[in-house]
Amino acid sequence: MTDPELAVIDVKPGAALESQSGLQMLRPRIYGAWSQPAGPRRAAAIVMHPASNFMGHYLVAPLAERGVACMGLNSRYAGNDTLLLMERVIQDLGAGVHYLRQRGYEKVVLIGNSGGAALASFYQAQAEHLDIECMPDGDPAGLSPQDLPPVQGLALCAAHEGRSTLMRNWIDPSVTDERDALSLDAALDMYDVRHGPPYSHAFLERFRNAQQARYERLDQWVGERLALLRAQAAPGSARDEVFVVHRTHADPRFLDLGIDPNDRAVGSVWGAGALGARAVNHAASQMGRITSLTGWLSQWSPRSRADGPANLARTSVPVLVCTYTADQSTFPSTRAAWLAAGGSRVRNIDIVGGNHYLAGQPQLVQEVADAMADWILAL
Repeated sequence: MTDPELAVIDVKPGAALESQSGLQMLRPRIYGAWSQPAGPRRAAAIVMHPASNFMGHYLVAPLAERGVACMGLNSRYAGNDTLLLMERVIQDLGAGVHYLRQRGYEKVVLIGNSGGAALASFYQAQAEHLDIECMPDGDPAGLSPQDLPPVQGLALCAAHEGRSTLMRNWIDPSVTDERDALSLDAALDMYDVRHGPPYSHAFLERFRNAQQARYERLDQWVGERLALLRAQAAPGSARDEVFVVHRTHADPRFLDLGIDPNDRAVGSVWGAGALGARAVNHAASQMGRITSLTGWLSQWSPRSRADGPANLARTSVPVLVCTYTADQSTFPSTRAAWLAAGGSRVRNIDIVGGNHYLAGQPQLVQEVADAMADWILAL
């Protein structure tokens, strides 16, 4: 295996003012770190997330040791998803596929880890059947078939269904004032021990209905606000703006292990126990906390095109699903959605006891790498 290499990849310009860096605006680039085995160039993989830094991903070196070149690739939005557009991220991912093909790898697989699973599925669906002409806000998307070379397979692990599904399932319905992070309807507060856990069927029904209602209210407001901004006739008027979405980490499954049961512990992937999960819900940096109107539509909205299982169903390639059974943020129902979408093309492997990041579980990293490398090389 060769030493890790830095990949510096030019990409097409995106939306105006999508970066505060003039250099990035004038010559937009993305960055990756990759390792390749010595000898014939048999297969390569890219592991990418819409916004997380995956250059140090735990599968890069283990896959290279097993004969599969692997790149941890970042999108142009790495570390800041405020303005993130999923349609632009798949363009970045396509640039990574081109990079590996130019280096002699004809067989390329996308590894969709966590939020990268919906990204990989979205990419391949559009690579096989490009039908996006406009962004969700109506602006031209500027995608072409040359941007999205199809890959030969999708390997998904700890796979979220997509950012819109997470927002719908995790948004806190007890918020009563979108301008006030402390506003609270105590009757809908899942972190109030008077409600559970365990939670009653009646509470869960009220909670989920109120979640859906808040989610739809926000989405309606975004559409109305964007239309208002773009109705301004004066040249140079605002076309977008950011807003805050308070408290987006409230899923009863975090605390009630009887709902969608697997091997997980109480708490969330970012906070141990009930107090940890509650702290994450109030954190300033949590999921979707600050987003632009257009970013909401592309990532978090029910109008997002980046739903993982829906896109997977539109693809034709083989699929490997590695289910981490102690994951605190993907559940048996999540696995079922992926398996139903992929049908007979899917092979599922349960990684027993695996947490979402395989943190502190080096033996399970090796287990995933073994299964994934064998599957990729056999394609």
